[in-house]
Amino acid sequence: MWANAETPFSGPARPPLQPKRHVITEDYKVSKAVLGLGINGKVLECFKKEGGAKYALKMLQDCPKARREVEMHWRASNCQHIVKIVDVYENMHQGKKCLLIIMECMEGGELFNRIQDRGDQAFTEREASEIMRDIGKAIQFLHSMNIAHRDVKPENLLYTSIRPNAVLKLTDFGFAKETLNNKSLATPCYTPYYVAPEVLGPERYDKSCDMWSLGVVMYILLCGFPPFYSNHGLAISPGMKKRIRLGQYEFPNPEWAEVSEQAKQIIRHLLKTDPAQRMTISEFMHHHWINQSKEVPQTPLYTSRVLKEERETWHEVKDEMTSALATMRVDYDQVKIKTLEESNNPLLNKRRKKQSSTAGAAYN
Repeated sequence: MWANAETPFSGPARPPLQPKRHVITEDYKVSKAVLGLGINGKVLECFKKEGGAKYALKMLQDCPKARREVEMHWRASNCQHIVKIVDVYENMHQGKKCLLIIMECMEGGELFNRIQDRGDQAFTEREASEIMRDIGKAIQFLHSMNIAHRDVKPENLLYTSIRPNAVLKLTDFGFAKETLNNKSLATPCYTPYYVAPEVLGPERYDKSCDMWSLGVVMYILLCGFPPFYSNHGLAISPGMKKRIRLGQYEFPNPEWAEVSEQAKQIIRHLLKTDPAQRMTISEFMHHHWINQSKEVPQTPLYTSRVLKEERETWHEVKDEMTSALATMRVDYDQVKIKTLEESNNPLLNKRRKKQSSTAGAAYN
C-alpha cells in the first residue's frame, strides 16, 4: 500500500502517489543511453512522446523497500533542491513486477565534476558557501519530514543544466528511511567516505548521520580531498574506520591556509563523533557562513586543482565504493536469518568437519 499519511513539513504537500498501470512506452520513448548509476541500478534517458521533453528513468524491482523509497522521494520532490519525480509506473519487465520512475533530467552533471571542469577560473570560498546552503536546504526539508537520506555525497548532488544559474539538487533515496517518533535506525547503509561513526558500529543512530556526511562534503568542497580515507586505496579499511570513530582529521597547509576560521568551525561542529553534540540542520542553516553567503570572502581555493589532479584516483575510489555499496543493496524486511543447522557457510562447514573428526577420535 502507498502511504497517504500527513507528514509535518513546510510547504504544500504533493497529492498521494498514484502509480500508472498502463505500459510506459505509451507515454515515453525509452533510450539505451545510461545517464548514471544509482544504488539500485542504471538510470536511463527517455523522452516524453508528447512534446519530446527529456527525462531520466529509474527502474526498481517492486518490493516493500522500493515502494518506500519511491513514496519518500515523491513526497520530498516538493523541495526546490531535490530531484523531482514526474511519473511512476507499475509495469512488468522480463517477467518481474517493476516500478518505473520518471524524474527530471539533470543535464548539468555531478557537483565535483562541475568544479573539476571549470578551466582556469578559481573556485572560491563564497561559492562553496552557496553550494552548502543549497545542499542544506534539501537536508532541512527531509529532516522536517523526519526522513534521513543516509547517502549524502557528491555523486548524489546534480545540477539541472550546464548554465551558470543551474540549480543543485539531491537525488537517490535508496538508503532513505523515515525516523518518525524519534525512532532510531540500525541497518548499516552508507557510502564509506561519508559515513558517520555511529553508523559503523552496533549502536543505533538517527538522522544526524546526514549532518556528518554534510561535514565531509563541505570539507572536500573546501580543499579537494576527503578528511578520512584509506592509506591503502580501499573503499574503507580498519585504520580509516578507527580515524572516523575517533574523529581524527586535520586542516593541512597549503590547502587550508587561507580558508576562513568560520568554515573550519562549522566542519568541527559537523564532524563531532557524538551525535548529541553534532550541529543540527537548523543550527547549520542559521550559521552566518551559510545564510550570509554574500559576506563570505571570495578566497580562491585549491579544490578545483586538487580534484583535477586526483581525477583518476576519484574514479578508482568510486568504483571501490560501488562494490562496497553492492553488499548493502538488501531489503532488510525480507531477510530470513538462517539457523546454524540450515547454514551452508564454507567456514562453518570446515569447523563442523573438524569438530566431527575430533569427536570421532575421542571414541576411538
